[in-house]
Amino acid sequence: MNKKLIAVALAGACIAPEAMAQTANPVTLYGRVYVNFQSVEADGGAAPVVRRNRVEDHNSLLGVRGTEDLGGGLKAFFQLETQFKADQNDTTFANRNSGVGLQGGWGSILLGRWDSPMKTTQTAVDPWGDNELGDITGAALRQGGFSQRWQNVVQYWSPSWAGIAVRLMYVANEGRTATINPRATGASISYTGGPVYLAYAYEKHQELVGATVTDNVDEKGNSVAGSFQFGPVKLSGEYGEYTRTNTIKQKSYQVGVVWTFGGNNLLASWSRSKDGGSTAAGAAHPECKMGAFGYRYDFSRRTSFMANYTKVDNEVGNLCNFGQSALTITADQDPKGLSVGVRHTF
Repeated sequence: MNKKLIAVALAGACIAPEAMAQTANPVTLYGRVYVNFQSVEADGGAAPVVRRNRVEDHNSLLGVRGTEDLGGGLKAFFQLETQFKADQNDTTFANRNSGVGLQGGWGSILLGRWDSPMKTTQTAVDPWGDNELGDITGAALRQGGFSQRWQNVVQYWSPSWAGIAVRLMYVANEGRTATINPRATGASISYTGGPVYLAYAYEKHQELVGATVTDNVDEKGNSVAGSFQFGPVKLSGEYGEYTRTNTIKQKSYQVGVVWTFGGNNLLASWSRSKDGGSTAAGAAHPECKMGAFGYRYDFSRRTSFMANYTKVDNEVGNLCNFGQSALTITADQDPKGLSVGVRHTF
């Protein structure tokens, strides 16, 4: 009997430190499943896109993250996040925000693949959370070219000083050759205080168009964003200007509103983009606008129903499209669609 008690005590002594370490430095599994049923079409142009129904995944994800206390106020942290399509299986592992870093009183350093500072500021003010047909990238941020999740990135995140925080980004020039040197840099500064959020972001792409390597073409963008919550209503907006080699400056904006009462939420946004075409004589200068409105019912903090309608008007060219699940369109075609779905987070 005594031998059995001693064996149990020894086993407990061996297991306890590991269990305590896991308690002190937890690893968390989390995720989101979000699938919509859609009816979409595109009017106008030489060959209109006929109405069709589709089942579309909207950024379902599975992630694992954790920290380790290294002592002296220093922590290690990691995250591996994978997008998966609940309606099909053609995605790869850790293709969303994934990285490893160190954190202290001085801030955080991250290495890996992560949303740019500019993308972070625009997602904060998009009523659709960057997850619907009408999200901000359909017409603004150079149609998503300045809403990147960069690979091979180093980022610094400052602590918050009286609500003010800074993010810096460098994307390594791993694709450099004797003739081309693609790389990107960016930064943001934001203020969060009570009902107010304000942010400015800058990003420069050298020999890159979006994240696509393009010889002798540079682009840069400046964006301001903000939101204000008063009672049940949240107003938000973003404005940006973007330049690219041999094109005129493109200007775009989005304004939005979310009105919450109980579990009910009414959402709407209006976006517009102008110019950005070639500087060549006689070149067309794209112009478009996009409106979206919808309803969300939150059954709980984890489960929601969403219904929304989006219409795009390409007045010149085919610059604007759905922000998520874009259609293939030609000049002067105008996508429009109805989307209904369920989102569950865990």
